Amino acid sequence: MSIRRLIGIMAALRTPGSGCPWDLAQTSRSIAPYAIEEAYEVVDAIERGDADDLKDELGDLLLQVVFHARLAEEAGNFAFMDVAEAICTKMVRRHPHVFATATADGPDAVAARWSEIKAAEKAEREARRVGACEPASLLDGVPLALPALTRAVKLQEKAGKVGFDWPSAMEVMEKLREETREVEEELARERGGAPSQALVEEIGDLLFVVANLARKTGVDPEQALRAANAKFERRFHHIEAALAAAGRAPQQASLEEMEALWVEAKVKEKGLAAP
Repeated sequence: MSIRRLIGIMAALRTPGSGCPWDLAQTSRSIAPYAIEEAYEVVDAIERGDADDLKDELGDLLLQVVFHARLAEEAGNFAFMDVAEAICTKMVRRHPHVFATATADGPDAVAARWSEIKAAEKAEREARRVGACEPASLLDGVPLALPALTRAVKLQEKAGKVGFDWPSAMEVMEKLREETREVEEELARERGGAPSQALVEEIGDLLFVVANLARKTGVDPEQALRAANAKFERRFHHIEAALAAAGRAPQQASLEEMEALWVEAKVKEKGLAAP
């Protein structure tokens, strides 16, 4: 079975004396960034519709799971099969409409029940805590390692479940305008050099509200920003190609020339006739 072979390969890589020096030097903390990177590459393959790349990237992500499980096994905590059993148990428990006698009237009902079961699981974990120094927070469980935009949305979702939320996207827009004004005020105070801490905080507040606006409108901010990044790349590549055809580089063009080519790329993308 391929999964057992993969587990065996990882064990060989981690065997002192005969294994790989790089793999032997790693810890869960040192390889943690790779799990995030590989997850992003999976999403990228999905968005590009590349099935071959998706197969490869899913394998790379699976390797990260196997690697972390091996490190945990060496520490006497758990092994890969424990990870697999834990997720099997969780999936069965969270799908009583499939594996038990509950019924579900569509995806929304399934999502609501999932949230209820997840909340009950969290309550059980909190009840098992012994000697906790601080009371549990509603915001517990949102990983610090998440991309900042994604984490902002998850924090907002948790707060929103107890009513700490704007009722509508239009009210978020008003807050967005307020935060923009505050950024402008701080910019007016800047005197060059490194940005002030006040400016850093105001721009952070602005980004947090943008994430909230995305959430209130049902937009995934990470996905929206990735799409905006791709759009920027396409249009800048058009600028580079147009200048290269004239024997020039972007460094040799004025801002006005590049902006005109940007508009040209935008018009071409939208399939409109140039004015």
